[in-house]
Amino acid sequence: MKAGWQRKTIGEVCDVVNGGTPKTSISAYWDGPHQWVTPAEMGKRSSPYIGQTERTITDDGLQNSSACLLPPYSVILSSRAPIGHLVINTKPMATNQGCKGLIPDDRVNHKFLFYYLMSIVQLLNDLGTGATFKELSGGKLKEVTVPVPPLPEQQRIVGILDKAFEGITIAKVNAEKNLQNAHALFESHLNSIFTQHDEGWVEKAFSEVCEISSALIDPRLTEYQKLLHVGGANIESKTGTLIDLKTAKEEGLKSGKFLFNETMVLYSKIRPYLMKIARPSFVGLCSADIYPLSVKHGQLDRNFLFYLLLTPGFTDYAIAGSARAGMPKVNRDHLFAFRVRLPSLTKQKHYAKQLDGLHEETQRLESIYQQKLTALEELKKSLLHQAFSGEL
Repeated sequence: MKAGWQRKTIGEVCDVVNGGTPKTSISAYWDGPHQWVTPAEMGKRSSPYIGQTERTITDDGLQNSSACLLPPYSVILSSRAPIGHLVINTKPMATNQGCKGLIPDDRVNHKFLFYYLMSIVQLLNDLGTGATFKELSGGKLKEVTVPVPPLPEQQRIVGILDKAFEGITIAKVNAEKNLQNAHALFESHLNSIFTQHDEGWVEKAFSEVCEISSALIDPRLTEYQKLLHVGGANIESKTGTLIDLKTAKEEGLKSGKFLFNETMVLYSKIRPYLMKIARPSFVGLCSADIYPLSVKHGQLDRNFLFYLLLTPGFTDYAIAGSARAGMPKVNRDHLFAFRVRLPSLTKQKHYAKQLDGLHEETQRLESIYQQKLTALEELKKSLLHQAFSGEL
């Protein structure tokens, strides 16, 4: 440890306060003058500071529950569902039982403590216990040690981290905006193609241009054991990228599956708003909750079909016909009743090629921006590590 730094337990330098929830059935406990925060609300915030909460409680609510008012500039840590959300209150504030309030004494700067806890979120998670969901007890939290440099050194470190994190936040916002712009450009071009009504476009029912020609097979048969299996979870939303594929044998499949090949388009009928559509390049098996769509030759281009299924018009139609108790699902009759306007096969191929190029470029940009976002998160971790090992 750096010279002049001490190591103390959180219990030695902080009061650790539990939260509580007044009875929700008693209206007199709610909508009062006292701010009251939960882990769910904490998880929505991008700023470390919070002064106003979604819900408030009354004096009666405070007195008739285990909730306690924390003084301003305490550090609030979510201790379950999940462990690790952090905020600093700028006004007196209570919390529910899913939080711990840390009131630092005059040896610890509140923002220094906030940053330190941010740097050890994984450790805090590891200390959590519980079968249904992990919870970090007050006792365990009090035993966690924290470096305690002299206050001027704490303030210096906080100043460096504040400035660095502000720059990282701006860089993240810019990267996310660029990513949104790339998606918006693709979606705009996609929509412009499928909403035009040029001469030569003909309206047809979906059943006239594509079909489901595959039958359900038994994946336990030897001939299918080595084939890759595609379920809804294996298709990335909107991109159609196939991920984490395993063979029928590896998954131990038992129920009936569709056999598909590289001429088909896979459409997941579960929760159509997720837009899970794929163009496989191999022969494999897919879940019975995925439609393996075959185009009728001379009527519809496979790649054009892929993009058609990604359009807002089709997605809205699919959603409208999938309302049901439990999980939304598109049935065959509704799917094949869809009315679609199509250009000639030559133009379909032309438009599909255009969209392929734009789709590829969008995915390339997405990869770049995701790498930037990952690098920025790693930079934050690195700065925090340096700060609390005395290297800043």
